[in-house]
Amino acid sequence: MAAIGICKQWLFLSCDTKLIAAHTQQDSEPFVFDCSAAEKKEKHPKSDNSLSLAEETESDKVLAFTISPSGNLVALTDDSKRLVLFRCERSWKCVSTRWLVRRGTSLVFTWTEDEVLVADKSGDVYSFSVVDQEREGELKMGHLSMVLAVTMSLNDKYIITADRDEKIRVSHLRSPYNIQSFCLGHQQFVSSLLVPSGHPHWLLSGSGDGTMKLWDFTSGKKLHSWDLQQLEEGLGSDSEKKLTVCQITSSPDGCHIAVQCDRVSTIQFFTLHQDDEEKKFVPHSRLSLPFCPLDMAFDPEGRLWVLMDSCETLLQIYKLEQSSWKREAESPELKRVTEAFKPHWQSLDASARTSSRFEHLYKETFDNVAEYLEKKQHRLAEQQQKRRSMGQKDGGKKKARKEMLEAVVDVSST
Repeated sequence: MAAIGICKQWLFLSCDTKLIAAHTQQDSEPFVFDCSAAEKKEKHPKSDNSLSLAEETESDKVLAFTISPSGNLVALTDDSKRLVLFRCERSWKCVSTRWLVRRGTSLVFTWTEDEVLVADKSGDVYSFSVVDQEREGELKMGHLSMVLAVTMSLNDKYIITADRDEKIRVSHLRSPYNIQSFCLGHQQFVSSLLVPSGHPHWLLSGSGDGTMKLWDFTSGKKLHSWDLQQLEEGLGSDSEKKLTVCQITSSPDGCHIAVQCDRVSTIQFFTLHQDDEEKKFVPHSRLSLPFCPLDMAFDPEGRLWVLMDSCETLLQIYKLEQSSWKREAESPELKRVTEAFKPHWQSLDASARTSSRFEHLYKETFDNVAEYLEKKQHRLAEQQQKRRSMGQKDGGKKKARKEMLEAVVDVSST
């Protein structure tokens, strides 16, 4: 999974098995952590001679990473079920490696930065201590299906989780068995969650149904919904192409929202509109890109960095100028970071970058009613034909019996 993240003057890139951090203001060697060369988990003696299929196919690829609110901590999870914690002390260094029960799907730091919460493919969410880096994870809560996204309310009171079964669940962090609300309304898996900066009671969610919704998450009330397929030029409402919202991010001031859809070469922007009666996000503009974006992130200055599906045009920076987002042509930060990333990016196979990571999440639907009705009609027709043939046979037998009786009567009368 290729993704980027920004904290302070560092820009992170996850690429295949590597997590790379490049300084945007200094010409220095990037920090590189390669999961394929990282600490391996000791296997149980009983399983040495009979590895499970899951163990055999572990690839060490980075599945997800997250940056703490202060920018001093980073955590990643990979295909080998590691949870690796990094800390910045002049430079970045790995401070702990712990192990998950199942492969992770999403992770987030609490705002106090004393815990990192990790969701996994089985639907569970574990809490790992940042202070006690040797402590194993504590099970906090679970869903009945795969958890795809997890985030925190801005005051650390609530943990918000979303799953493949279209549910968004808002739970109390300290007692997750107490559910505050459910935000229900999506028609497909929920793939992205965001509590916008400066709006502690709002939640934005994106889904495989091609919509983004705005919620008051403490009550579960839906405030607004946008069908991104209708906002995309060239895609009608009857288009067979499925839009999946894969990333929602907000500017540091919370006034601008950028929305990215999987394998679509545009980014949709929303702006905060407020008047005396209400506040809401409204569609602002569309940004057409030369290549499909893989990920995006706002920097502290409010510029949008976009990771492209191209080795030639790896990164681009876009800045708001006169109510439109325009590419920043000359940027020493962009040149510095691109040069640091390129040697690692070129090793990634192009087919892995262009394939959708959401395709398997769509639920297959089968319309077997028409087939059932057709079979039923066929069965009724066969039964009716059988009755007719049986009736004809019975009628023939009765006629023959009658003729026989008449013949007997004629013979006896003579």
